[in-house]
Amino acid sequence: MFEKATLDKFEGFEYSEYKLVEEHHGRQETRYYTVINNIKDVVDPENEWDGLYSIGKVDYMRVIKGKSKLESRYFIISLNHNATRLSESIRSHWQIENNLHWVLDVQFNEDKSRMRKDNSAENFARLRHITLNLLKQENSQRLSIRNKRNKAGWDDNYLMLVLSLSNSNNIIALGY
Repeated sequence: MFEKATLDKFEGFEYSEYKLVEEHHGRQETRYYTVINNIKDVVDPENEWDGLYSIGKVDYMRVIKGKSKLESRYFIISLNHNATRLSESIRSHWQIENNLHWVLDVQFNEDKSRMRKDNSAENFARLRHITLNLLKQENSQRLSIRNKRNKAGWDDNYLMLVLSLSNSNNIIALGY
C-alpha cells in the first residue's frame, strides 16, 4: 500500500510526513516518517481489524564511519496519528525500553549472565525486575540504584526496609 501510495504521490490518501535528522556518538541517523490515515476501507473491507485507522512507515538511514544502512519498519495504528506524533510515540517507547535495559545491564550485569539451564534465565530476570522496582520505590535516602543494592547487602535493617515495600499497596507493576 505504501509503495502504491508513494508512486501515486498519495493521491486519494490523507497522509502526513516528518523528517528527523540526529547526529550523536559518531553516527548520523535520518528518519523519514509517513502516516496514511483513513485506510480501514482499503486495507480491511471485511472489518476484521477492529480499531484500525492508520498505517505508518519509518525509513531509517544510518551512517556510521562512512557506511550507510537503510531499513524500513511498518506500523498499524488505531488512532488518527500524524507523522510527528508517530515519531514521538516510537521514540518515547524506546526511551523507556532503553533506560530499563541500561539499568539492568549496568547495575545488575544482566548481559553477563551465563544462566541457561531450564527457566533460570527468565526466573532471575524477573527477580532483577522485582529488585529494581523495589529499589526505585525506596525513597528514604537519595542514593543511586547501585548504592541502594550495596547498602541492602551491608545493612540488614535497610534490606528489611526495601523488602517491606513489597507488602505495601504501592508496588510497581512488573510488566509481565
